[in-house]
Amino acid sequence: MRVFVTGASGWIGSHVVPELMRAGHQVSGLARSDASAAALTSAGVEVHRGSLDDLDVVRSAAAASDGVIHLAFDHGKAFSGDFGGAADADRRVIETIAEALAGTDRPLVIAAGTLGVAPGRVATEKDEPDVAHLPDGPAKRAENAKFTAFLASRGIRSVVVRLSPTVHGEGDYGFMARIIGIARDKGVSGYIGDGTNEWPAVHVMDAARLFRLALENAPAGSVLHAVADEGVPLREIAGVVGRRLNIPVTSVSPDDAAAHFSWLAGFLAMNSPASSAQTRERMKWQPTHPGLIEDLDKGHYFDRPATDKY
Repeated sequence: MRVFVTGASGWIGSHVVPELMRAGHQVSGLARSDASAAALTSAGVEVHRGSLDDLDVVRSAAAASDGVIHLAFDHGKAFSGDFGGAADADRRVIETIAEALAGTDRPLVIAAGTLGVAPGRVATEKDEPDVAHLPDGPAKRAENAKFTAFLASRGIRSVVVRLSPTVHGEGDYGFMARIIGIARDKGVSGYIGDGTNEWPAVHVMDAARLFRLALENAPAGSVLHAVADEGVPLREIAGVVGRRLNIPVTSVSPDDAAAHFSWLAGFLAMNSPASSAQTRERMKWQPTHPGLIEDLDKGHYFDRPATDKY
């Protein structure tokens, strides 16, 4: 297949692209910078120059493809206070791709998230996020995922892959890298309250394989969970970070969480485990890479400087 990938040079995209190419697919990608374009070209990817705001470029690339994987999201805008604006831009991209693919039965696979789908219990693929209880930005992004699943009625083989909040592995600059950076800055490795709230996790290589399988085989309207660890207690994560950095591990009260963790506090307070049992059965997908705690203990997160890329 000729596959157009947005976010092809990003953390997840940079693993999805070689996964697709190893399976014999031809890949094109959106690149908004010279550095991204050079990285994609060296990987054998056809480059479409533009950003998520260049909707004509997105439409043309999608129309010329046999399928689309939409991974790009403006995390910089989202986590600097304009999550709603980032979600609005994401919706425009999805609508533009849908215009290009409508009536073709070609696949459109998008990335969403498991965090907040079913707070306080194990979320399944059949659960729908209660958007009324989510902040405005995350609620909008959840609505984007629901809209994508609905596109099956427009002759698009639409698939939503809900990612674990931490897609970990060597080179990760997401939540785990930020948690470690905060611990370095504060001199303590913190968790909120008793730290028993849980996050699901998945290794980036396992997630990349699921995106390929979704592109190739998932039925229209599918919702899949990229989840390997169903729920890792945040206190356990803090324990590994403290041990690796040789700093104390301590509870942070909910009242002090925002001051300690900044924008990350609201996410770290969530108790949002998730199952992938239906995904594993439907897609014949079985995670094979290290779980989160084992991966943290490998040391690669601690052998490089902290990053504020998000």
